[in-house]
Amino acid sequence: MFTGIIEAMGNVRQIRKEGSNVHFTLASPISGELKIDQSLAHNGVCLTVVALGEGTHTVTAIEETLIRSNLGDLQVGDSVNLERSMRSDGRLDGHIVQGHVDATARCTGVETIEGSWYYHFQYAPSPEHLLVDKGSIAINGVSLTVVNPAEDRFSVAIIPYTFDHTTFGNLKEGMRVNLEFDVLGKYIAKYAALYLGKG
Repeated sequence: MFTGIIEAMGNVRQIRKEGSNVHFTLASPISGELKIDQSLAHNGVCLTVVALGEGTHTVTAIEETLIRSNLGDLQVGDSVNLERSMRSDGRLDGHIVQGHVDATARCTGVETIEGSWYYHFQYAPSPEHLLVDKGSIAINGVSLTVVNPAEDRFSVAIIPYTFDHTTFGNLKEGMRVNLEFDVLGKYIAKYAALYLGKG
C-alpha cells in the first residue's frame, strides 16, 4: 500500500525488452536504499525491484502493466515519480493508494493561476470509477484532490512544491498519465452494481 506522497524522482537510464516484458533501469536518490524484491511505485504502478546497481535499480513491467499504464511511453532520460510502500507506523499523509492503475487519461490543458497550476484531464469513463468534487485521485502516483469532475473529465490544482518535486513540472498537454481512483469509491460502485442494481 502507498500514500501518494512522492519520495523522489527517478531518471530512466536504460530500457530493455525481453519477450513481452520490459526492464527499466532508473537512477534516483533512494535507489541505494532499496533491496531486491522490494515494492516501489513508479508513476503510481507497483513494481518489484529485481536488480540493483551503483545508484540505480531495475524493475520489470509485464505486458498487462504496459497496456494498462503509461509506462510503455517512457523513454531514456524521462523522469518518474517514486514512492516506497507505506510503513505500518507511518502517517497516511495522502490517501490509500494500491499501486494498481485503473485507467490512463490525456492532459487536455495546463493553466497557471497566481503561482499555482490547474491541470485538466480527459479519460474514458466507466461505472466503477467514481469521481466526486474534492475527492481523492492518484495521478502518476501523486495523491491529489479532484476539482470540477464531469462525465469524462476533471481537473486538479498543483501547488509549487508538488510542481517542483514531482513529474508535474514536465507534464504537457497531450501527454498520458496513470489514474488510480479512490479505493473506497470503487468498493461503493461495486456494491451498488451488485446489490442496489437488483432493485
